[in-house]
Amino acid sequence: MAMEAMLDRGLKALDLSLSEDMQHSLLRFIGLLTKWNRVYNLTSVRKPQDMIGRHVLDSLAVLHYVHGPRVLDVGTGAGLPGIPLAVARPDWQFVLLDSSGKKTRFVQQAVADLGLDNVEVVHTRLEAYGPEQPFDTVVTRAFSSLGDIYREAARLCSPEGLILAMKGVYPVAEMEALADRSVVHKVIPLHVPDLDAQRHLVIMAPHPA
Repeated sequence: MAMEAMLDRGLKALDLSLSEDMQHSLLRFIGLLTKWNRVYNLTSVRKPQDMIGRHVLDSLAVLHYVHGPRVLDVGTGAGLPGIPLAVARPDWQFVLLDSSGKKTRFVQQAVADLGLDNVEVVHTRLEAYGPEQPFDTVVTRAFSSLGDIYREAARLCSPEGLILAMKGVYPVAEMEALADRSVVHKVIPLHVPDLDAQRHLVIMAPHPA
């Protein structure tokens, strides 16, 4: 199946309606990632077709749970989930943060090539990051334990802000290790098209009502 058809089918399965231009940008992003990956080893996924499910659709599977207009992607790596989310929501502002200079250089280049004027790339460690404004959503993908994420990211959330931690299998041990389990609002199983693996989204509310 052609990549265009794979992406279109996957978006329909996620109940997402993205314009042709947006879909084209997502495919261009995969092309850039494939090219840079040969030299910089940004991801273990090598085949462009596999990147649709394992990276793009996996990232977009959380879109329904993300609140804007200010979104922080912590440990963005190769721009995931930040770049697919920013493509899908051009009306929101995204900050993509990572401590790896190699990875932020790629993300900066991808943002420029895709013309994403709603994205800021920041090269620093999470604990050293001090934004001028808080975020409505802080999202992480395979970044750290729930306890570490909460400890470092809660201060960055607005009064009604949420932390979305993307995980694989249900994170039983990480949940049990939390000092205060009441910060976990809910855990949602995600069904990602073209991905034969478990995915869960842990939603944490740093400032519960």
